[in-house]
Amino acid sequence: MSSWLGGIGSGLGQSLGQVGGSLSSFTGQISNFTKDMLLEGVEEVGDAATELQVSNSKLAEVEAAFAAQKSEYDRLRKLHAELEEKLEASEIQIKQQSAEYRTLLQQKDVEISHLKARQSGLQEEVQNLQHSAQSASVSPAVLPIATTSSTTTSSSASTFLARPSGSHQGFHSDEVDISDVLWSQQEINRLSTEVMRLEAEVAHWRRVSQASTATGAGNGDQGEILKLQRTIKELRDEMSHEVDEHQHELAAVQDAQRQKMADISRRHREELAEYEERIEELEEQIHSGGSQVSSSSDASKLLELQKTMQSLQEAAEQREKQVAELSAVLEEAQRKQASLQLERDDAQEENAGLLQNYSRLQASVAELQTRVQEQQGKALQKAQLEHEIQTLRSNLAAAENEMERLKLLAVAEPKEEVEHADILELNTIIGTLRQEKEVLEQEKLNLQQKLTVAEEQMVSGKGGESEVESLEDLKVELERREKVLRATEEERDTLMSELEELDQQNQEATKHMISVKEQLSGQLNEAEAELKRVTTELNATEGQKRALEQELQTQKEKISQSAFTLNDLHMGKQQLERTAKEMKDKLGHAQEQSREARREVAEMKKTLQEKEEQLCAAKAELDRGGERRTDAQRATEKLAGKEKELLDLRTELDEMKSSYERVLSEEYEMKMEKTRLREESENALGKVDKLNEQLKENQTALNRIVREKDTRIEALKLEKNQLEGELTRAERTLTEQVKQYQQTIEELTRARSMDASALQTEHESAIKLNQEKDLEISKLKRDMEQLVSDHQDTNEMLSITVAGQQQLTDLLQEKDVFVETLKQNAADLQTEMENSISVMDKEAEMLKQALEEKDKHLGAMKEENSHLKEEIDRIRDQQSRPQPMAEPKTLDIITELETEITQLKSSRNCLDEEVQTLRRTIEEQQASLLLSQQSLQAQQNELEQAHGRHQQTTLNYDRLLHTRDEEISHLQQTLDRFSESRSRANSPPVQGEVILQEDKTESLNQENGNEKHDLSKVEIERLVKGIKEKETEISQLNEKNLSLTRQLDQLVVSRDEIDKLSQIVMQKDLEIQTLHARMSMGGGHSQDVLYLQQQLQTYAVEREQMLAVLNEKTRENSQLRSDYHRLMDIMAGKEAALVKLQQENQRLSNMSDPSGSQEMFKETIQNLSRIIREKDIEIDALTQKCQTLVTVLQFSGGESGAGSGGVSSNQFEELLQERDTLKQQVKKMEEWKQQVITTVKNMQHESAQLQEELIKLQSQVSADSDCSSKLSVDYTRLIQSYEQKEKRLGSLSLELAHVQQTITQLSTTKDVLLGKLDSVAQAPEVVAAQTHGPPLTADAPSHHGASVVSNDKLQGELERLRAQLAEKENIIRTLQENNHRLSNSASASESEQKSHAEEAQQVRERLESLQRSMREKDLLIKTKGDQLIQVSETLRNRENDNEVLKQAVTNLKERALILELDVKKLKEENELVAGRSREKESEFRALQETNMQVSLLLREKEFELSAMSEKSATVERMLKDKEQGKSGELNQLLNELKAMQEKAVMFHLERDQMMMALKQKQMETTAVQNELQHMRDKEQRLNLELERLRNHLLEIEDSYTREAIAAGDREAELRRRVALLDEKVATSSNAVENASQQASMQVESLQEQLSRVVKQRDDALAQLRISQEQVNQYAVSLSNLQMVLEQFQQEEKAMYSAELEKYKREKEEWRRKALTLEDQASALQINLDEANTALDSASRLTDQIDLNEEQIEELKNQVDVRQEMLEEAQRKLMHLLNSTEGKIDKVLMRNLFLGYFHTPKAKRADVLRLMGSVLGLSREDVDKMLEEDERHGVSGWMSSWLGGRGAQSVPNTPQRPTSGQSLNSSFSEMFVKFLEMESTPSLPAPTLLVHDIKPLSAPPSGRTRASASAAAGASAPGRRAGESSPFLAPRSAAVPLLAGSGAGGSGGHLLMKPISDALPTFTPVPVSAEASGGAVLKDLLKQ
Repeated sequence: MSSWLGGIGSGLGQSLGQVGGSLSSFTGQISNFTKDMLLEGVEEVGDAATELQVSNSKLAEVEAAFAAQKSEYDRLRKLHAELEEKLEASEIQIKQQSAEYRTLLQQKDVEISHLKARQSGLQEEVQNLQHSAQSASVSPAVLPIATTSSTTTSSSASTFLARPSGSHQGFHSDEVDISDVLWSQQEINRLSTEVMRLEAEVAHWRRVSQASTATGAGNGDQGEILKLQRTIKELRDEMSHEVDEHQHELAAVQDAQRQKMADISRRHREELAEYEERIEELEEQIHSGGSQVSSSSDASKLLELQKTMQSLQEAAEQREKQVAELSAVLEEAQRKQASLQLERDDAQEENAGLLQNYSRLQASVAELQTRVQEQQGKALQKAQLEHEIQTLRSNLAAAENEMERLKLLAVAEPKEEVEHADILELNTIIGTLRQEKEVLEQEKLNLQQKLTVAEEQMVSGKGGESEVESLEDLKVELERREKVLRATEEERDTLMSELEELDQQNQEATKHMISVKEQLSGQLNEAEAELKRVTTELNATEGQKRALEQELQTQKEKISQSAFTLNDLHMGKQQLERTAKEMKDKLGHAQEQSREARREVAEMKKTLQEKEEQLCAAKAELDRGGERRTDAQRATEKLAGKEKELLDLRTELDEMKSSYERVLSEEYEMKMEKTRLREESENALGKVDKLNEQLKENQTALNRIVREKDTRIEALKLEKNQLEGELTRAERTLTEQVKQYQQTIEELTRARSMDASALQTEHESAIKLNQEKDLEISKLKRDMEQLVSDHQDTNEMLSITVAGQQQLTDLLQEKDVFVETLKQNAADLQTEMENSISVMDKEAEMLKQALEEKDKHLGAMKEENSHLKEEIDRIRDQQSRPQPMAEPKTLDIITELETEITQLKSSRNCLDEEVQTLRRTIEEQQASLLLSQQSLQAQQNELEQAHGRHQQTTLNYDRLLHTRDEEISHLQQTLDRFSESRSRANSPPVQGEVILQEDKTESLNQENGNEKHDLSKVEIERLVKGIKEKETEISQLNEKNLSLTRQLDQLVVSRDEIDKLSQIVMQKDLEIQTLHARMSMGGGHSQDVLYLQQQLQTYAVEREQMLAVLNEKTRENSQLRSDYHRLMDIMAGKEAALVKLQQENQRLSNMSDPSGSQEMFKETIQNLSRIIREKDIEIDALTQKCQTLVTVLQFSGGESGAGSGGVSSNQFEELLQERDTLKQQVKKMEEWKQQVITTVKNMQHESAQLQEELIKLQSQVSADSDCSSKLSVDYTRLIQSYEQKEKRLGSLSLELAHVQQTITQLSTTKDVLLGKLDSVAQAPEVVAAQTHGPPLTADAPSHHGASVVSNDKLQGELERLRAQLAEKENIIRTLQENNHRLSNSASASESEQKSHAEEAQQVRERLESLQRSMREKDLLIKTKGDQLIQVSETLRNRENDNEVLKQAVTNLKERALILELDVKKLKEENELVAGRSREKESEFRALQETNMQVSLLLREKEFELSAMSEKSATVERMLKDKEQGKSGELNQLLNELKAMQEKAVMFHLERDQMMMALKQKQMETTAVQNELQHMRDKEQRLNLELERLRNHLLEIEDSYTREAIAAGDREAELRRRVALLDEKVATSSNAVENASQQASMQVESLQEQLSRVVKQRDDALAQLRISQEQVNQYAVSLSNLQMVLEQFQQEEKAMYSAELEKYKREKEEWRRKALTLEDQASALQINLDEANTALDSASRLTDQIDLNEEQIEELKNQVDVRQEMLEEAQRKLMHLLNSTEGKIDKVLMRNLFLGYFHTPKAKRADVLRLMGSVLGLSREDVDKMLEEDERHGVSGWMSSWLGGRGAQSVPNTPQRPTSGQSLNSSFSEMFVKFLEMESTPSLPAPTLLVHDIKPLSAPPSGRTRASASAAAGASAPGRRAGESSPFLAPRSAAVPLLAGSGAGGSGGHLLMKPISDALPTFTPVPVSAEASGGAVLKDLLKQ
């Protein structure tokens, strides 16, 4: 800040210097000009014409000078404005700081009041003691403690008074604050040192007094004591007086500062507003000027516009032709529709595949998210969605801001070419829209023509109704096909977009899955870590219990320490308060000095005013002194002197300003130091607060009692220390008060007993606390166990919640779709934004080009203007030439010019009108553009809505298909079991509760096992013949079902539950089969029941759909509300802008007329004069008030000096107390306010939660309403089916009755037929009897009469009877057949009757069950119906709200458009008005100039006329004199004429000079008026401040008087109390000493105990930490060693296995050899000796095997020993690792260094690599360094000293460590040697087998050769590899370790090298005997 203020000050200084320089140059120019004018006046001019020319030239020069001065004035004005802005900024900062200081000062005031009270008490105590000392006349009294502050204040006062006033004589500004502050800081430092000195003196005198009292020498001077006491009293009085004065001054200064800052900020805002208005006016002027200039090119542009319109019309005609072609294309599009449908199906298949992939991914995500809680996922989704919405809104807001900015740019620079471009673009947009409209109209016309043709055909045709129907069908078909085409195109687009979105979603899902996997793995690790931590915490709680017991003891010690620290802080606080007091005193002095400076400034202003009055008098004298040239010259000289004085005054003013700036900077630094002090005090307070908080946390109940006791003890100690010296003196004089002492001692003994009891209670409470802590620890353990059990429960819950994750995935899908749509919208908006930005950039470029052209045009116009001016000057010169008829010519020219001006004005008006018309057209086009944009937006919204609807429909279709698939699977199951159900047709009837059970089981089956049955396509086609269009979708959904079954199979479900579910499914399947059987038996009932079941199943799906729809509705509602609020805000802004524009319009219209402007000028002048008068009055009143205040203060000071200053102090204390109470009240109010705010926030949170719950409830209600609506529909259907079934039952009963009737009829017919059959059987018998009878009877007559005739007759009858018989037999046969048939039919009808009866029973049972279910459904439907009604009402309300909001949004948009149009119109009107006003002003100026010129010409002409008249008079006189003949008189007259002519010339010159001087003075007066105006403004502000200060001071005076009265009363009371307290203190001091001694003893003992306990606790904690660290280190080292040991053990195992195999092979060989030997012995029995030798060798071998076994046992013992050594090594390892961490062993480095030079050059690189590995360098770096070394050929090894990692060296023979070595060597060496010992085998090399076996006799030749060769083969590689004999390695052959030297492999670690199969040995670690193993061990651990 100080640097910034310094920068401002330097800038101000520079600018003021520039101002002074410019002023000096200006005055110099004026003086030069006057000199030139005087010199030119000396020259005599003969002619009037030449005189005119001279005057004209002078005028031109004067004008040029005036222009220069005007530019200078403008520059100075700008500088002034900048300086004022800087001043305001600095003042704002000062205001902020002053507010902070004010709060600090208030705090300090409170502290000062407390300290004052304390100080007065101490002073009174000291006075009492002094009185007692005087009365007893003992040793001289000593200065009390309280005198230090008084002495310091007195000294500070004296220093303030003695401060030299000459140091700030140069600073004569009105606000000398910063310098005072800096000076006061210096004073503070000086006074602090003085305080220290005085305190030292006080301590010295106290010591002296104590010594004098100890010795008892009472011979001090009583007079000196009395003098000192008087001085102390005087100093105290002075101090109190000064403190009161400083507080008064402080309050006044604070109020002044506050008021000043408020006024400055207000002024700043007002000036800013004025500047903004001015800038806007100037911009409007610029734009209007540009538009006026460029109005000439409008006509050409209009022509171009007309041409473009014609071209657009032609284009429209072409488009109409194209429409005809498009109609043909439409028919082709209808053909393509089928292909598009197929493409859509394919796309849907692809979509389904992608959805399957996505579902699989989501399933995996769901599996991963089983451990994650559902709320976290929801919260994340919400946060993401909100973030995306916020980003979209911010993008939208940015886009809107960009659009507004571009619009403003477009409005700000309305150049003609850009307008032309805009018009062209608008025309193109309008053309495209018209073409689209024409295309649509053409299509409409085509359709209408087709309709008319069809109608004509209908009329002309037969007039049948069939043609009308066909026409209508065609229309419907056409509309349908168009709809289908549109739908297919939309579906294709949406499917493509959905495909892209699905790809994006797939990628995002994979990314999300990976991130989720990572998160879950991290969470798993965290959970494991949490488990470990919990276990550790359980262990730690036991330790914490012990620690708490220890901490309880430590807390007491801490409390005592904190009490001590508190006291120290209080002391520090008191010191800070003292320093604050001193600073306040110094501030008061600084303010007094600032007041003096202000007085000086006022005096300077008065002198300035006097000087200005003198200047005015001088000007008057100048005017009078026009008679004589000499007087004029003197006057000019005087003027120059005055101007110099003015300059001096201005320079002094500048100096004053600079000094003021310096003072401000110093004051700022002072304030910074104040802030530092305040921060220190705040830090101290913060420390106190922290200590208090710690105390509160440590002890709850104990804390208060202990704190009170400690504070009492500490206070008593402090009082004891202070009063010990005084009591020793006072005890001798206070023998009278012994009785009181005894009483007080008794009271204190009682108090002491109370204190002891309190301590006991504290001890008991501590014990209770300990017990409570134990209980809490046990509770915590229980809680931990509960947490573990809860953790298990939560794991189970998480496993259970896997099933519920599927719904979450669905929700996620919906959310993702919504997010994708939002993203798409955002992308579209972004593209639109980019397009608009590009368009606006183009427009801006066009505008820039137009601006450049206008600038060129302006330049040309300026040149033309200059030419015209030159011509005007030439004309004026011609006019000024002496011609007899000059005047009429000038008048003619003026008239011509006026006519030209009028013509130009008329032409300009015409151009303005044209511009207005063009602008109107542009506005109309813009409005049309806006409308088109609105329509486009509406279309986009519709498209988005359609897209959303399409997605919803697709989702609904998918769900419906899913339900259909489930139904199909269910039907398939029923069909599979249909055959089984027929056999069980006679099963018992099922109850009516089956349907409900079915619903439940089916819902379970759908989730668990419904889709297990793979349906064949043939059955699906057979079942779904009605759904032809959805076959492909069904197949896709079947695939989806299969994937879902896989997912469901993947879910882990317990086997018991599966078994139970399978049993339930089996039962339900059986029930369903029986039902289906009955339904199939019952005819068409089964279909209705199935339909009902399907409907019931679909309810859940539709409920979910309704939930989704409701969520979307709520989202739309919230979006619409936000849009509505946003539009409302926009509308408010637009309205405000409109109002502002209207105001500006009115202002400009007022400004446009010159009379109004003049009236405004008059008003402003009147206002300023009134303000100045008010300020003067205020200043007078404030001066009076200040004088009265000074007198009051002096009077109060005098009174306090006299001894009555106590009243003011008492009042002040009262006021402080009242202020404290008020502050407390304010704090309470603030706390209450905060509570209210928190409650409001809580209410808001609760309201938000309630709203969410409401939304959920509404969604549930809507879902229930949907379900209820569906249930109602199903209920109606059930009722209808029930009625149908009743009808069918009735029809069946009728049929049954009919069947029974038919059966009865058949039975009757049967009886009739049987009776007929009986009658028919009887009839033939009669006939037969008749036929046999007649021949017998006829025989007699035949014998008697004619027998021939009778025989013929009989034969005929016989034939007839036979025919009848045959007929009857046929009838009988038919009847029998009928009978059989009837009997069969009767039996069948009986069976049918039985079956019908059974069916009727079944149907009745089924009906009963259905009726029961119907009753239940009725109840359900009623409940659901009620819910549905409620939900539908809520939905309707929501929709109404949405519609209302939409309507409001549309209305607001329309209003916004209207307002924008109004704003544009108003802006244009403003521009026009501003242009007119500018024109009027220019005309006004031109007329004024012409008026001035004409007046000058008139004066010149009058002067010439007077001269001519004088000449003519003289000529007449001369003629008369000539006539009279008086020649002498004529000569006199001629002389007089000459003198007169000279005088006339003189007067003329003087007239010109005076005119010039007048102009100069006018300019000066304008400048002075401006300055005066500025000064008046300042005076006005100062007067306002003074008025406020006056009021404030009056209030403060009143309050102070009240406070003083109250404080006096309080002081009297306090003094009385203090006297009583002194007596009590004197009596209680002895008792206090005793009690304090005892208490201190107890406290010390307690503290010692506490310190011991604390030390023990700290030691234990330190040991614990050390042990924990050691344990961790040991664990790390153990793990490393275990790794190494495991590797070694693996190697050992491998070696042992290899050795065992070799031994086995050897055994087998020996067996073979033994067999061969036995065969040889049995067969030959020749080589018995050899066999004996072989047996001996075999015995030796067995001996060797025994030896080997013994050696193995020894090795095991050695292993045990090594294990012990290892344990010891592990103990020592941590110590060594800690000591040698990061160090390199000197021995190792020495050995490596020596080894480098000892090794051959070819292998030195390996040594360097080893060194590099030891030093920790990477292998690549070492290899690079070695390659560089080899390239350069430098043999210096220092360049590649730090090499890579090839831990290979020349092998050395391992040495057994002796006892002495092991003791002296380091642990790392011991460990490496131990590894060597472990690696070397105890057995000798296999070569010893051959060496040791000595043959008893000469062995066979072949065998000996073989053995020798084997030995050689065994030993030779050892020699080659190690390049050493086997004697160097007695235990093992040296295995090669270098890559190039032997058979050993190069890569890998030394210990991990492979070992050759030939040698069953361990490789030794290649470390030299003297090398330390630390580095090698490190290398091992690293690798």
